Amino acid sequence: MDGKVQLGDFLRARRSELLPEQIGVPTYGERRRVPGLRREELALLAGVSVSYYTRLEQGHSLNASPQVLDAIARALRLEETERLHLHDLAASANGLARGRRPAPERVARATGQLLEALAHVPAIVTGRRGDVLAWNRPGHALFAGHLDPGSADRPGERPNMARLVFLDAHTRDLYADWPAKARAVVGNLRLVAGRYPDDLALHTLVGELSSKSADFASMWADHRVRACAVATYDMRHPLLGPLTVTQQTLSQGPSQNIVVATTEPGSPARTALALLAHVGPQGDPAGQEALANAG
Repeated sequence: MDGKVQLGDFLRARRSELLPEQIGVPTYGERRRVPGLRREELALLAGVSVSYYTRLEQGHSLNASPQVLDAIARALRLEETERLHLHDLAASANGLARGRRPAPERVARATGQLLEALAHVPAIVTGRRGDVLAWNRPGHALFAGHLDPGSADRPGERPNMARLVFLDAHTRDLYADWPAKARAVVGNLRLVAGRYPDDLALHTLVGELSSKSADFASMWADHRVRACAVATYDMRHPLLGPLTVTQQTLSQGPSQNIVVATTEPGSPARTALALLAHVGPQGDPAGQEALANAG
């Protein structure tokens, strides 16, 4: 992923979505050939020259100061996550992100202890690209009960949440509003790509998903970024039935997270999730019997 290309694509995508009437730019009834703001209009709003902004979009000006980037972010009306992403892309385009090659992923000791403490709550540990590094029994049963529970312990076979969301029929059916979940996954991958421009495994993942999923390719082209902190989803679990779950992502450092599933106190979903500690792998008769007995 070329940093210069990513920076230019991001700026053009956000500029094309900012309509003149939203910010009071007069158009005098003229027919515009491009959607959104023109470069000269955005440059005026940001307080930079048109030539400078044009070079920045084209990847020819690689020394934008933090102040200039913030001015452009304000002109584009970027949210905080998008503003930080813009800074990451500028650093990548300038080569400043070089040398931040990600270390091999393994579950940190403290993270493993936290996962143990969450034994009765569905939880999984994910790496920077969404690879599942570990999960507890309820976490496996909720998110990927159809997979081998030991796969998270084998680096070469670890499930990847982005692959599951886009390429796995079970996971796609798990979310009633699948597009919302899919957009969240893509938005988070965009953030990671900005922070780790030299991550070859991430490049491979994005290429694979782009070639195998038209939905992913379309969402990736939007250049939307999103920090997956808290989101509520209606899920359709094959054993538990419909339930509403809040997925909370707890950061354990720059490239490792714990995703925890919580529910409203006293809700049917809370009762349903409590049964997951008794569930074995889906398709395992013993797991099905345990669930029936627990109910």
